[in-house]
Order: sequence, then structure tokens, then C-alpha cells
Amino acid sequence: MKNFVVKTIANAGALAVAVWLIDDITLTGDSTGKEIATLLLVALLFGLVNVVVKPVVKLLSLPLLILTLGLFTLVVNALMLLLTSWLADKVDLSFHVEGFWTAVLGGLIISIVSWALNVVLPDGD
Repeated sequence: MKNFVVKTIANAGALAVAVWLIDDITLTGDSTGKEIATLLLVALLFGLVNVVVKPVVKLLSLPLLILTLGLFTLVVNALMLLLTSWLADKVDLSFHVEGFWTAVLGGLIISIVSWALNVVLPDGD
């Protein structure tokens, strides 16, 4: 359970950095508290997408991953971010990613920041 909380906080931090750095990734709320709550809910949704959908997509795209020496992972991460944006819209969360190339850059930033946060934050094992 502690590991789940740490990973969710790392995802929320990484998403916050992406929202802060990229103008076409938006997260809005009436107040700071609502923005933080929305960010945490989007981080949970992003984690759920990465646990459920991402392994299937990576398995199906395995030949492309091998052919591109893993660079296709950037595309997979972008697709997971776009899927999270779409699902957030469906559940009425104010998180939006505008376009594929924005999602590629956002996915790269989220990957780097969440890796760094997972190194710094304590592991729940």
C-alpha cells in the first residue's frame, strides 16, 4: 500500500511538472485545493492506464520496440498520456493534452521526472 501511495505521488509530481513546462497540457480548477485534487485523481487514472493498458500495447508493439531499439516507447508513453487525457474528459476531470507531439514531449518529461522522484522517494517494500 505504501508503494502505491509513493508511486501515485511520483506520478502527480511528474504530471505537475509537465503541466508547468508545457502550455498545451492543461489542468484547471477553481482553487488550488481543487487543482491538487484533480492532479491526484489524474495521477491515479494515469497509473491505472499504465498498469492495465500499457503492458498490452507494449506486447502488441514488441516488433516495433525491437526494431527501433526501444525508441518506440516514447510513442507508447505518448499514447498512454493521450488516453489518460481522453479518460479524464470522460470522467469530468479538467486535464487535457493537446495533440500527439505535445503528448510525446509530455510523456518524455513525465518519464524523467517520475524516475527521478522514484529514486528520491522512499520505497514501500
